[in-house]
Amino acid sequence: MGEFWPVADVLAYLTGSWRVERAVRDLASGAEGHFTGATVFGPLENPADTGLLHHESGTFTWQGTPRPAERTLRFLPGDRAGTAAVRFSDGRPFHDLDLTSGYCLADHPCSADLYRGEFTVLDEHHWRSVWRVAGPAKDLALTTDYAREGWE
Repeated sequence: MGEFWPVADVLAYLTGSWRVERAVRDLASGAEGHFTGATVFGPLENPADTGLLHHESGTFTWQGTPRPAERTLRFLPGDRAGTAAVRFSDGRPFHDLDLTSGYCLADHPCSADLYRGEFTVLDEHHWRSVWRVAGPAKDLALTTDYAREGWE
């Protein structure tokens, strides 16, 4: 199958609990940080709604200082079968996600910054996202590895 593992239905694939390891690098200054925690893709608050609530929580350590961190996103059915429309917790659009080939690129313009995401599915229990953030005051690389709970 090559280096990517195709996913017929991204919402079905993501459902469940994942261990998360994220490396964060400021490419301009060389500063580094990391996040360790968990992400749960579960039902939305309203059972009548279709999609998944993504809740991530853990510890973010930046330049040696740890602090609690969390975020919530909504993964809704996309325009095409098996894809997702990712939204911030307040409903604003973030990006689309199509993993039918096991690989996806996504852009999110945010003010003067551009967030460019690259998503790869490695197998049925592992996937990765790499975000590059570029703008007048930002030059970041965020690499996140996801492993389904119960799998190495």
